[in-house]
Amino acid sequence: MVQELLDGNGRFVTEVFDKDKEFFYKLAGEQKPTVLWIGCSDSRVPVNMITQTRPGDIFVHRNVGNVVATNDWNLSAVLEFSINHLYIPDIVICGHYGCGGIQALEDDNLEDKYIPVWLINAQKAKDRVDEKIRALHIELEPEKRMQLIVEENVRLQLEHLQEYPFIRRAMQQKTLNIHGWVYDMLTGAIKVMKTEKSRG
Repeated sequence: MVQELLDGNGRFVTEVFDKDKEFFYKLAGEQKPTVLWIGCSDSRVPVNMITQTRPGDIFVHRNVGNVVATNDWNLSAVLEFSINHLYIPDIVICGHYGCGGIQALEDDNLEDKYIPVWLINAQKAKDRVDEKIRALHIELEPEKRMQLIVEENVRLQLEHLQEYPFIRRAMQQKTLNIHGWVYDMLTGAIKVMKTEKSRG
């Protein structure tokens, strides 16, 4: 498989790069992305493909479960660089249905060392959905329930995002919009969450 990656790069050079050298030379000198995408690491959610964007358009951070953890120095550095140096005006947190990270919230017997600790940052999404279901005295199909948890997790991570003082400040200054989306692998479509927050 690794050799396939190198072979693919060879095709990229001859079929794409060499035919648009001016674009790639300009891109090598400077990047001006207009969106920071915080998404899941899932290999089935290729950011540029599902949004039909070009290299240089989107600054990307991905992790298991599209989590915003304020104690994650990696993400914190990405956010600082995006806002303070690239002056990106829009942040998208994009989850996806069928997310293995969200499904792992159901597994109390995980023997992994790091995954359960990481997913603590998404646990409240599951708790909120289950609380609503109990309050409504309804029964949902397991798949529908998981979809609701995926959606609630996006809302939760938007809340976590706003715990950063410089994010709140940029929103208050009307220089930053934040958005919550969910990608459906079965349709290829992106759903915009109704509780989307924008411009403080």
